[in-house]
Formats: sequence, structure tokens, C-alpha cells
Amino acid sequence: MKAITARDRDAGVGGLTLTDLPYPHAAENDVIVRVHAAGFTPGELEWPGTWIDRAGRDRTPTVPGHELSGVVVQLGYGTTGLTVGQRVFGLTDWSRNGSLAEYTAVEARNLAPLAADIDHTVAAALPISGLTAWQGLFVHAGLTTGQTVVIHGAAGGVGSIALQLALEVGARVIGTGRTDDRDVVLGLGAQAFLDLDADPLEGIGEVDAVFDVIGGDVLERSTGLVRPGGTLVTIAMPPTMQPKEGRAVFFVVEPDRAQLADLAERVRDGRLKPIVGAMHPLTETADAFAHHQRTPGRTVIRVARDQGGERP
Repeated sequence: MKAITARDRDAGVGGLTLTDLPYPHAAENDVIVRVHAAGFTPGELEWPGTWIDRAGRDRTPTVPGHELSGVVVQLGYGTTGLTVGQRVFGLTDWSRNGSLAEYTAVEARNLAPLAADIDHTVAAALPISGLTAWQGLFVHAGLTTGQTVVIHGAAGGVGSIALQLALEVGARVIGTGRTDDRDVVLGLGAQAFLDLDADPLEGIGEVDAVFDVIGGDVLERSTGLVRPGGTLVTIAMPPTMQPKEGRAVFFVVEPDRAQLADLAERVRDGRLKPIVGAMHPLTETADAFAHHQRTPGRTVIRVARDQGGERP
């Protein structure tokens, strides 16, 4: 099978190559998925889990990418809850070969069924962004109706979904971003937009929650926005300071089949619209990694060359 692989941690994006790899093995409770579309996180080439397994052993050549949508083609021993031929989407394990391949092995519990009327491209834009937004807003920040939340990077893959979910529960949303993001953020329904290049953060005033995907100076300055009892949630880096009378939380997204199913249902009935900012074939993955920063929404890699689901 064809796969994108990385062999040298120091080579960065330049080390990504299209390679022939053996068909993956389905371990206990795994499924093999024929990948139709895949997503990636730009910084994952710097993650330890990209290069070593859970025991700390080198696992190069490594296949990056952790979001996928496709069709189950094989069940491992003891696997239940999914069937061969079923459309699925979800996350691959952080310390195993990922989704930028024609076939990949995934723990069944990390996948959710995908309805026939949701395109694979849209589904591949949903797992990390959707689960991160859901867990950040509701699990960690406890956002509820009537509260105000600041969402940094609100035009991006995570931020745009967080914005839509927050509005659906009846929160007031202030989205931030660069100048070119204004129309996207306000078009999604945010009540206000703050230009990080021109407007002072401090002008926002106190809010119930801040959802940060940027880190650095933006994260540090955001601690002053949190009102007593409020929460700052970040996925960018562990916070170096806490809000005066609130709390700051750093978290890493976790797979959750029930949350994935809930997100997919929202997509089906039009309440949630993931933004697919760019699409590339598997052969152009390195270029997609290199040029992700100025693309609103999520970049998706088209993997399957036809609509079949069979093993070669």
C-alpha cells in the first residue's frame, strides 16, 4: 500500500515521502480501515509519540496523521461493535502509524459509525477539531447558556467548531483572529470579533471562559480576562500562570465514540458545519503540511483513489 512516511525527526516536513509499506496487521480489538480522507495536526512531527512507541522504542519509518474517514475492511480478533463494509470516522492512536496511508489499523473504540450522507472529506475534518472543541468547552470549561466565551483562533479548524458549539448552547461568543479572519468568524455567528493584530485583548473585559489554541503571549494575557470562578482552557501549552480567581487548564484531546457520534449527528442536521479549508491528494501531503497556516478551517488529504472498500 501507499503511505506518507517520515524517517528523520530533524528533517521536518522535508522528510515526508510517499512510500510503499506492507498492509497493516489487525491486532486484538483493532479494525483495518481503508482510508478515504485523512487529517493531520501541523505540529505532530515534533510529538514524541510520532517517533517512538509506548515502550519508548523507535518506530521509524512512521506514518503521521491521526484523523480519518473510510470503510472497515477487516476485523481483528475480539473486535465488536463494527462490521466489515461499514463507513467510520475517528482517531488513530498517538503512538501508532496514522491515517496518511491507504490502509491503517485502528482500535475499534476510537471510531464511530458514519452515515452515508456525510462526505468522507467532511468527516475527516471533524475528529480532532470536533472532540477538542467539545471537551474544551463542555468537559473542562463547563460552558453553559448565558455565559460569555472568548475563542482564540476562531476561524481555524478547532476554533470554528468551538464557535458553533458555543452558540448552540446559548453562549455569547467573542472570536479572535487575524484581520483576514473577521468575515469568517462573524459569518459563523460570533457576536464580536477581535483582531489580534490591531485590537488590545484587554478591551474585551471579563468573561466566563477563554478557549485558547494559540499559546504564547496571547495565552498569558488571556489570564486577565477570566472573571472570578471562570476558566481558561488551552491546547497550545501548559499555562505558566493562573487567573487571579479562576483556573487555567491544559488538556490533550481524547477519543470518545459517543462524542463523535453526537458531532456527526449535528453535521447531518445542519447544526454544525466543519470548514474544509483545503484539499490535497496523498501525493501532495508535504505541501499541505508546509502551507497550512493561512488556510481557514481544516486541511484534508484525499487518500482513496476509487470508491471501493476491498483489500488489494
